[in-house]
Amino acid sequence: MKKAIAFIIVLVSLTSKAQDKPKLVVGIVVDQMKMEYLYRFSNDFSDNGFKRLMNEGFTFHNTHYNYMPTYTAPGHASVYTGTTPAVHGIVGNEWFNKATGKETYCTDDESVSTIGDNSDKEGKMSPRNLQSSTMTDELKLATNFKGKVIGISIKDRGAILPAGHFADWAFWYSKTGAFISSTYYGEKLPDWATQFNSEKHYLKYLSKNWELLKPKETYNESLNDNNPYEGKLYKKAPFMPYNLQDMYDANDAGVLRSTPFGNNLLADFAKKAIESENLGKDNITDFLAISFSSTDYVGHLLGPRSIELQDTYLRLDETIADFLAYLDKTVGKGNYLVFLTADHAGAENVTYLKDNRYKVDNINYKNIQKELKEFSEKTYGEDLLLNYSNFNVFFDKDKVKSKGLNLQEVKQTFKDYLQKQDYIKRAYTEEEVANANATDYYLNFVAKGYDPTQNGELVVIFKPGYVEYSATGTTHGSPYSYDTHVPLLFYGWNIKKGQSHDRKEITQIAPTITQMLKITMPNSSDGKVLLEVLGK
Repeated sequence: MKKAIAFIIVLVSLTSKAQDKPKLVVGIVVDQMKMEYLYRFSNDFSDNGFKRLMNEGFTFHNTHYNYMPTYTAPGHASVYTGTTPAVHGIVGNEWFNKATGKETYCTDDESVSTIGDNSDKEGKMSPRNLQSSTMTDELKLATNFKGKVIGISIKDRGAILPAGHFADWAFWYSKTGAFISSTYYGEKLPDWATQFNSEKHYLKYLSKNWELLKPKETYNESLNDNNPYEGKLYKKAPFMPYNLQDMYDANDAGVLRSTPFGNNLLADFAKKAIESENLGKDNITDFLAISFSSTDYVGHLLGPRSIELQDTYLRLDETIADFLAYLDKTVGKGNYLVFLTADHAGAENVTYLKDNRYKVDNINYKNIQKELKEFSEKTYGEDLLLNYSNFNVFFDKDKVKSKGLNLQEVKQTFKDYLQKQDYIKRAYTEEEVANANATDYYLNFVAKGYDPTQNGELVVIFKPGYVEYSATGTTHGSPYSYDTHVPLLFYGWNIKKGQSHDRKEITQIAPTITQMLKITMPNSSDGKVLLEVLGK
């Protein structure tokens, strides 16, 4: 009898210990997702996807990015490091780097090679440009590298930056239809990934039409199909249904990215990773970072009011519902922790706003650069501009010096010129950015996204509603709420049902997760946490 009681005590103790931490953390980033989509499409969602996360978990309704530029790579890096581009160094998707005088892509790494297919450039990637540690890095350190970390996305940057420096694997989608990686992670793909690729799962999605998931009258939250604010999907008129087989035959498997089925394929691959890598099967916490990218491709091409975008979200809702059911079955309810957010939101289509009497416009960045050069030649008799990109102006300092000009005066002259343009709200010099203070709200956004070793001598902010993009579709990048306001949902292990409308910042996610796991915060995090999900 005593032995039986002792056994029960030990068993209870072990069970209690097992519940001390989640067996699996699943971080979900939905590319270009506005918080507003959870409201606008709510009536058409099932009860088991987004609504399950919101109704049974904790919803932060008022979460924002706290810097500009609000792009994909800085967004993923900021979610996982708990700091901003000024510190973690990922200041764009690609940017002109004044330290090197060259264009930099966020995850480029010429020292590694592609594994998984024969593509040359698509796999030469790693996290080496990321200067801060991630919460996934800290999990690896805390578990003596026993906890597994895997990042998966259609986009390379959506997989690599969340997975961090110490990841077991990061996988991203190639135009060949394969999930690939680089020699940063290993000499060859795991056998299960090779098998998945050999089965060519992408074909089951590209061999059929993209038709509406639900009856057409369901889509009354969107504009009419084939409206003037939509771009073309692989040269096809923006009108449902789309013949994906024709698009694939005329292009390559990259076509899948710009359809909702890119999200489906990603979920298929994520399930295979969980099963094959035994994620969440023991009491050492594992981490799966998933980034759904197809929402961004569809949003850019067709805009936030398109039927295609709504259909993409209704299908993503089903994908998430199915994935949660899979986690229930394989990891077990209460054993996994999920958070869902976005890397940025997105603007309304400018032409749509103009047609409804809002005085805004779309700006071509090439025209900005051309006009800056013309202004320089007219003012100084020579083109002193080195580059304009990502809202940054770079000067050729050698030319400025050779002409005997004062760089400070040159910067001020260009600043004065820029602030007279209809589309510019503010222009700041690098000195103003360095001395940012709380009295200038938007300057603080600039400062948190600015790395003095990489960024330009001037930074501009467009007026609200103006975008640097085409007349169709949409984009993002500004410090305004339409680009910064994203969903933030917590669900599962130790999460109590609730909601908050207090303003939160995206950089609070990483320190909160690490506090829940009782591990070290990412090395550049400021440590501000979300008390609501910590039971405080």
